[in-house]
Amino acid sequence: MSDERPVDRDYARRHLRFGWWSLLAFATLGLMLESFHGFKVRAYLDVSNDTRRLMWTLAHAHGTLLSIVHVMFGLTVRVAPEIGARNRPLISWCLIGASLLLPGGFFLGGAVFYGGDPGVGVLLVPVGAMSMMIAVFFLARMAASMGGRERTGPGGGLRSRKEAARGGRRGGP
Repeated sequence: MSDERPVDRDYARRHLRFGWWSLLAFATLGLMLESFHGFKVRAYLDVSNDTRRLMWTLAHAHGTLLSIVHVMFGLTVRVAPEIGARNRPLISWCLIGASLLLPGGFFLGGAVFYGGDPGVGVLLVPVGAMSMMIAVFFLARMAASMGGRERTGPGGGLRSRKEAARGGRRGGP
């Protein structure tokens, strides 16, 4: 993309790199959890450790999902750089924070727990969730404001929906 700004490329690379590496990390965590099942690890499978099993499963699931969100955000920056451009630093930091705090809080909440209640690490979860919601809000708002632009015309300019429906002709019906 020739009209892509260097800062757009930097954000795209950052989130693609973060997304793919964190996907590897959380897929590895999932493999580890499956191994605990396969080897019947009591510290994971005993009924008294239900909280640990739930918290670590939630850490794996949220981490994997957020990894994919990073990849999608990186690709979005490349394909439609105008989405979120104004708030891109905030969106970027919120997504990274969410990817560390949400699964990290679940994991820590399961590492040490008290009689069926997760440990204090779980207090990171709402902060991570809010961080994710802020990023998604700004992205959704920017995507919604693009509603009138569909495709590029012959000269590379954006065409409205009406122009695209008429086959690109300007003027009458």
